[in-house]
Amino acid sequence: MRKAVCCSLANIEKGIEVMKILLACSAGMSTSFVVQRMKKASADAGNTDKIWAIPVGDLEYEDDYDVVLLGPQVAKNLDEAKEQLNKDVPIGIIPKDMYGKCDGEGVLKLAYELAGGERK
Repeated sequence: MRKAVCCSLANIEKGIEVMKILLACSAGMSTSFVVQRMKKASADAGNTDKIWAIPVGDLEYEDDYDVVLLGPQVAKNLDEAKEQLNKDVPIGIIPKDMYGKCDGEGVLKLAYELAGGERK
């Protein structure tokens, strides 16, 4: 098992403004719209979060993230993703309505909540 860098709660408590948020979906294309809106919401709040998307099949190659969110189209891969990821890393599924609306602010808030802390 790879050891992911998981320091989101510690970062939040220390006031560090960078959280690494990884989104996984079928091919990374439609999720790129969500990523762009999340980046905007993060910047608008004065944060400098690193947010990116990859195909769910590439999760095994990533090892530097604080929270992972799966797109609703790959929700069926949740158990497999949990096996591939460090057990300390929070993982969740983006709700269909948020995903469909490309609700970057809502998905960003979900990532923060999964990481166990509040952000600006």
